[in-house]
Amino acid sequence: MSHSPSSPLPVGHYAYDDVDRTFLKQRVAQFRDQVERRLSGALTEEEFKPLRLMNGLYLQLHAYMLRIAIPYGVISARQMRTLAHIARTYDRDYGHFTTRQNIQFNWIKLEQAPEILNVLADADMHAIQTSGNCIRNVTADQFAGAAVDEVLDPRVYAEILRQWSTLHPEFTFLPRKFKIAVSGSRQDRVAARFHDIGLIAHAGENGRPVFEVLVGGGLGRTPAVGVRLRDDLPEEDLIAYLEAILRVYNAHGRRDNIYKARIKILVQALGAEEFLSQVNAEFAAMDRARYRLPEAVVEAIRARFGAPVFAPAGDAEAKLAAQRKADRAFDAWVSTNSHPHKQPGYASVTVSCKPAGGIPGDVTSAQMDLLADLAEQYSFGELRITHLQNVVLGHVRQDALYEVWQALEKNGLGTANIGFVTDIVACPGLDYCSLANARAIPIAQKLSARFANPDLQREIGPLRLNISGCINACGHHHAGHIGILGVDKRGEEAFQITLGGSSGDKGASIGQILGSAMSEEETVDAIARIIDTYLARRTAGEQFIETCRRLGTAPFKDAAYAPA
Repeated sequence: MSHSPSSPLPVGHYAYDDVDRTFLKQRVAQFRDQVERRLSGALTEEEFKPLRLMNGLYLQLHAYMLRIAIPYGVISARQMRTLAHIARTYDRDYGHFTTRQNIQFNWIKLEQAPEILNVLADADMHAIQTSGNCIRNVTADQFAGAAVDEVLDPRVYAEILRQWSTLHPEFTFLPRKFKIAVSGSRQDRVAARFHDIGLIAHAGENGRPVFEVLVGGGLGRTPAVGVRLRDDLPEEDLIAYLEAILRVYNAHGRRDNIYKARIKILVQALGAEEFLSQVNAEFAAMDRARYRLPEAVVEAIRARFGAPVFAPAGDAEAKLAAQRKADRAFDAWVSTNSHPHKQPGYASVTVSCKPAGGIPGDVTSAQMDLLADLAEQYSFGELRITHLQNVVLGHVRQDALYEVWQALEKNGLGTANIGFVTDIVACPGLDYCSLANARAIPIAQKLSARFANPDLQREIGPLRLNISGCINACGHHHAGHIGILGVDKRGEEAFQITLGGSSGDKGASIGQILGSAMSEEETVDAIARIIDTYLARRTAGEQFIETCRRLGTAPFKDAAYAPA
């Protein structure tokens, strides 16, 4: 039975117009010519590299990888089916969701890349701003437009920033890539403090929102928590103030050393006060009227998203309660994988892409098609990709949750582990990436299998485990309660453990290295001992990150390096 209407243009999804579509088709034609010149030898790889990167195409260990943009994580059922078609036709029948709410295909043939971009353009999709030294895909809260605690819908502002930054001539060749995240809630669900710019919404006195602006966060070789520039930026000054920040970075950011080129290095070099002073000076000198973001423009963008028309929920809540009581496994799934919705009788559902022993973030074409079907039948035809490599159905009636769960269970997507130790974030690592020092996927699979018991996961409680295959930190290991970093140890793959990181829950912090690197098997055993230590020493109601902060790293280091 259908619980929500489907439509060609689903609500919650930004509606493209003829200008958008013409632009994408022109971009495809340009890239098709560039690929033909590369294949003929008219362009060298060095000449071709910046051109392909501007279209999301990377050359990795075994093949080209195409990273497709999913702006602020929102995707329609039709677009998800397009991704399924690409996986079946041009790749090896799967895709990989990333920590920027994008999707990667790892086995692309260069000669087919323009045709893939053309297929994407037909579905109002592209690969722009997924690579290169530009403003990357702006990320947003996966529960946008649905969360009870939402101050504003971050998709609206992420779309405004996307339009502002796309092909902006001043920011096309920045010193380094640049990442922005927008949280529509005071509860940071986007890791705003680990972004080049993080925006957290607050309610303003006049009924319009204001933004807390954080700058200079990031991970990688020099992890840093962003510093607050201001906490009262009016909506109308959003574009002007961000432009001022980018101008200061573009003018002073280092271009002589790739490892010292991010804005976090500039903030540290100048000092927060001096950086703020330069931003404010730039902001004051601008033609503010030219950059002003009028309320009418914001509302026009908001209207392009539409809004769900919720049917009366009736006794949906009572039906859900009865179903949970009758089925323990379903009850566990609802407890972990549903999120409170501002509409009575509805819930948001997080679909885990992390089955026991599976590859975090990987989804097959058949699973993509299933997700599209479920979105059309139960969630107004739209889905969201999370920065934790899962998928969200934003608006599901509570009395439909059981049907949704059953369909997910039958297709390997029903794991009840959101926020638990097996909800692992991992980059592709050395299996694909030419930058990696170690494989991230096998150790993720072993840890997932090691802690697969649902009762054990519930006993452990909330625990964020992140894995990166190299210091570039695409798996955000520094932000994990437990982080794992792949390193090269005398020509062999090895892993360092970090402890105490957090991306916003209970306060943002950077994980600290426990000690020397270990083999894969030693690392899996060490993490099991760390968790055992937590279970033995926690106080009543204390979560893992809280125990870590109370005890410090010493007891966990002793456990990790205890002799076998």
